Amino acid sequence: MIIREMTAGDVPAIAELERICFGDPWSENSIAKELNNRLSYWLVAEIDSRIAGYVGTQSVLDMTDMMNIAVSPDFRRQGVAEALMTSLINELSCRGMIGLMLEVRVSNTPAIGLYEKLGFTVAGRRPNYYRNPREDALIMRKELT
Repeated sequence: MIIREMTAGDVPAIAELERICFGDPWSENSIAKELNNRLSYWLVAEIDSRIAGYVGTQSVLDMTDMMNIAVSPDFRRQGVAEALMTSLINELSCRGMIGLMLEVRVSNTPAIGLYEKLGFTVAGRRPNYYRNPREDALIMRKELT
C-alpha cells in the first residue's frame, strides 16, 4: 500500500468513491477545487495502482478538520483507513498542527472504534448533522502535540 498526496489524476476515482460510500457525495468539481486550496491536505491510499481510499482535510491556523475519509468496499478491513489516518496524523504533527477534529455518524461503530484506537475522544454531538439518512454526529478530537 502506498500513501501519497492526492493529484489531479486521482479526482475521478475519489469522486466515484464518494458516490459509492456517501448519501450526499462531493462532486468531482468540488474535489478538484481542493487541489488549489492552500488550506487543504488530501491523501490517497493506492493498492495495485487502484485508489483504495482517501482522506481530505482543511487546516486553519493550528487546527485541522477532517472533512471526509472513505475506503473502497473492495479494500475494507485491510488497514487502509488506519494507514491513511496514521499518515495524516504524522504529517499534521510535522506541520505544527495541535489538533485534529472530525464528525462521525453515531451509528458508525467501526469508525468510532478506529478513531478511539488512534487516540480521539468525543468532544460533543451535532444533532441532525447528516442528511440522507438524517443522523446525529459525534464530534471527535485528537491532540497532536
